[in-house]
Amino acid sequence: MSSASLQITAASPDPALLDLPWDVALEDWPAETIAALPRGISRHTVRFARMSGRVVAIKEIGEYVAFREYELLRQLRRLDVPSVVPLGVVSGRHTPDGEPLEPALVTEHLQFALPYRVLFSQALRPDTATRLIDALAVLMVRLHLAGFYWGDVSLSNTLFRRDAETFAAYLVDAETGDLHEALTDGQRSYDLEVARVNIIGELMDLQAGEYLEDETDAVAIGDALVTRYTELWRALTEVESFGFGERWRVQARIDRLNDLGFDVDELDITTDVGGTTVRIQPKVVDAGHHSRRLMRLTGLDVQENQARRLLNDLDEYRAATDRQREDESFVAHDWVTEIFEPAVRAVPRELRAKLEPAQVYHELLDHRWFLSQLQHRDVPMDQVVTSYVKTILPLRPDEQAVLGGLPGDMRDETGVIPVVEG
Repeated sequence: MSSASLQITAASPDPALLDLPWDVALEDWPAETIAALPRGISRHTVRFARMSGRVVAIKEIGEYVAFREYELLRQLRRLDVPSVVPLGVVSGRHTPDGEPLEPALVTEHLQFALPYRVLFSQALRPDTATRLIDALAVLMVRLHLAGFYWGDVSLSNTLFRRDAETFAAYLVDAETGDLHEALTDGQRSYDLEVARVNIIGELMDLQAGEYLEDETDAVAIGDALVTRYTELWRALTEVESFGFGERWRVQARIDRLNDLGFDVDELDITTDVGGTTVRIQPKVVDAGHHSRRLMRLTGLDVQENQARRLLNDLDEYRAATDRQREDESFVAHDWVTEIFEPAVRAVPRELRAKLEPAQVYHELLDHRWFLSQLQHRDVPMDQVVTSYVKTILPLRPDEQAVLGGLPGDMRDETGVIPVVEG
């Protein structure tokens, strides 16, 4: 392929990008280049390709929109908002006959990410819809706090990763978005209404395709997003007033926000003229309270609720070994080397693509509780791992290889809809 007119815009360009067949329309790319993984119908042509030992997502899109979305995704990454990682824009594409081809936006594959159509399958647990809506509400609040107006909020434009018993949501399509210093109430309300309407439509579409039971109330689920978002937004931003003698409520407010998974970097505290009433409002809130604490103690980079669960296990280990008075970082180091790492390493290599290590450990804790209840004793972790690897993990799909998050029907290259236990 002639690369004379090909232009690659990227902060850290990978030379392997030049090896992809950019002189061919994306829908006609050869099978040896394409990663045969779940994808769906989109208003743009999208394919997943193998490059430098990894998988990337490629979307053909107009030049202006491609560069705009690339920059927006870069800004979202700098703001530490959960979103896909942009790798670059490839423009100046032409066929061997000189016919122009649309530019392509290249993003990194989000490992262990699950499209909503895979989750809404025959193996759903009854509360999976609620957990997805909760995850999307948290994502929307984080985006809005950062000043990002999405413009096309939907389940299709979101990917979900397991986070202990919940999910964490990631933005995968920012082409309709816009970044502001702060959003108005009107912008937030409109984004929320778009989300509600889109979600109701997507769920009704699943019902029409018999992927979701008819008795599922799609409207109620869409309304639940509004309720959850509103509750979370108020908890993070509302002004609270109390008497001067109740200053303990300042710390109580911080503790409550920490329980929601948010750090409070700065509070706005004012008193009235007489000094009898105190008003507080969080000025800066930052998501990831538990994950940052676990990172500081152990170096493990995991989702928020996974971190919460691992920290609880660390606290139990600290109590069981009677080391409450020791420096927490030393105890954390021993917990990682003596408890966490041996358990995760005990998973056979061929099964490690099933789930992320932190999710595996979370499920090991659940399995330990189950076995202990069944056997009326504390079951050692090595026995727990043996049982889990033999009876539970082999039944899990390989979530590392599940891609998607695109509008439309999620199918792999053979036309089969993957089933993932909710």
